[in-house]
Amino acid sequence: MKISKQINKEVLITIALYLIYFCLVVLFLLMNMVLIMWKNTNIFLGLPEWFFYSCVVGLVLINVLVYVLV
Repeated sequence: MKISKQINKEVLITIALYLIYFCLVVLFLLMNMVLIMWKNTNIFLGLPEWFFYSCVVGLVLINVLVYVLV
């Protein structure tokens, strides 16, 4: 019983963190859409800045947080 409660807790933490990650990706995408209207897009390491920070850095950060919290 005790292990089952711990597993359920870890699953909920993991799902919550990945939902936060998804919301951050969408937020960065929407911010980029606004910047495109102003013609102010930057490139970082060959990728659009919003994509690099949300999908590359964000994914690494979320994976580290899941590892630490679980």
